[in-house]
Amino acid sequence: MATSPADPTRPGLPQGRYGRSRDARSDRRLMVVGAVLGAVFVALIAWFGVSYVAGTKVSGELIKFEIVSDREVAVHLEVRKDEDVTGVCTVNTLAEDGGDVGRADFTFDGPRSRIDEVVTVRTTKRATSAQLVGCTAAGGN
Repeated sequence: MATSPADPTRPGLPQGRYGRSRDARSDRRLMVVGAVLGAVFVALIAWFGVSYVAGTKVSGELIKFEIVSDREVAVHLEVRKDEDVTGVCTVNTLAEDGGDVGRADFTFDGPRSRIDEVVTVRTTKRATSAQLVGCTAAGGN
C-alpha cells in the first residue's frame, strides 16, 4: 500500500491510475490561450507600426534659419517625399517672448524625392527663432 508523502501513515492514491488532475489541465489550457493571445498582440502592434511608417510619405527637417529683417526669416528646409507626392510643410516663427509672429505653409512637388530649399517666412514683428511644425502629403494622405 502506497503512502502519502505529506503524511506517512495515510495511504495515497496509486500513481498514474486516475490521470492528471482537473487543475493541471486547466492550467495548461490557460497557458496555451495566454501564449496565443500574446502572439496575436505582438503581431498586431508590429502591423500598426509598419503601417504607420509606410504611410508616412513626406518628412522634413529644419537645417537652419536666419533672421533677415524685422519682418522676414529665411528658413533652410530639407524635405524627403515620394516622387509622385506633393508635400506641404508648415513653418512657425516665434518672438523673444515665445509668441507666434509668423506661420507659413510651403508646397513641394515635382519628380524629386529629396528637396533642399531656403524659404522665406514673413513676420508681424522681429522673430528670434523658427521651427518646423511638420510636413504632410497634400490632401492629408
